[in-house]
Amino acid sequence: MNFIKKNWIGILVCFIIAVPSWLIGKRFPVVGGPIIAILAGMLIALVWTDKGKAEAGIKWTSKIVLQTAVVLLGFGMNLGVILQTGKQSLPIIICTIGTSLLIAWILRKVMKVPANTSILVGVGSSICGGSAIAATAPVIDADDDEVAQAISVIFFFNVLAAIFFPIIGKVIGFDTASGDAFGIFAGTAINDTSSVTAAASTWDSMWNLGSETLNKAVTVKLTRTLAIIPITLVLAAVRARQAAKTEQKTNGFSLKKAFPMFILYFVIASIITTICISLGVNADVFAPLKELSKFFIIMAMAAIGLNSNVVKLIKTGGKPILLGACCWIGITLVSLLMQHVMGIW
Repeated sequence: MNFIKKNWIGILVCFIIAVPSWLIGKRFPVVGGPIIAILAGMLIALVWTDKGKAEAGIKWTSKIVLQTAVVLLGFGMNLGVILQTGKQSLPIIICTIGTSLLIAWILRKVMKVPANTSILVGVGSSICGGSAIAATAPVIDADDDEVAQAISVIFFFNVLAAIFFPIIGKVIGFDTASGDAFGIFAGTAINDTSSVTAAASTWDSMWNLGSETLNKAVTVKLTRTLAIIPITLVLAAVRARQAAKTEQKTNGFSLKKAFPMFILYFVIASIITTICISLGVNADVFAPLKELSKFFIIMAMAAIGLNSNVVKLIKTGGKPILLGACCWIGITLVSLLMQHVMGIW
């Protein structure tokens, strides 16, 4: 009862923002519900400066609901299908992820971008946009301004990719009789699922390929999403060691502190889905949980928007955008180079 009394107002506010954001996002998938929710939260925060009794619930939503969304995301993962059909693209995925993280690390030093912001932009660019940021933020203790900054950067380049990638594919001569080459390109070089879907669907429409490109791109994208697991665990371990040094502890590395439990639950959810589908359970059974995951991310983004300082984000936005641009260009070029080397196009 104390929990409800303390948090219900803030949770309700986030829910009220999330519902129309979710519905509008379905109509405009390239923009997506999370971006609409975070922008709505930011606009409301400009006039609602004293959140009073709602503040506790808003903070709870931005943390716990976000982690719950990541766990539910696991129910969209059939590991068997992903590993079987995604192995062709695995070398490209590894190279693009490595490129993005390396660029983010180098430019953080050169441009003096805040550490958490550079990590979130690098991970969001290389893995799966908002979902990767949602998984990484609690692990590195990123604040709401840092999450909002990273989400905004990722969104900007998502829109550009959805618009220009089909044009690029045509110009450089991707095979138009098959969706494989462009599907791998979209799945490895575009960071958010909504924009991957938009670009792949456009290619299918351009060349009358049905859903061939879309199926390939989404499978590759889901394979990339699995990288959330090792990336978050490495970041958690690094953060735990840094904390141990700062606090001058004598017991050194703490596995309990390093291991983010919600990532373990994400893995368990993926395993449950994989086993159930292999036993003949229809994948549609898990569709409501996948949809709930998306809605929870939208709720969490609303909370993050409400806790963000818009003026500060605008003043500090130049460097993160440049960082995001470099990661995006690097991923695109490496994806194309690897496909060419592997003889895919």
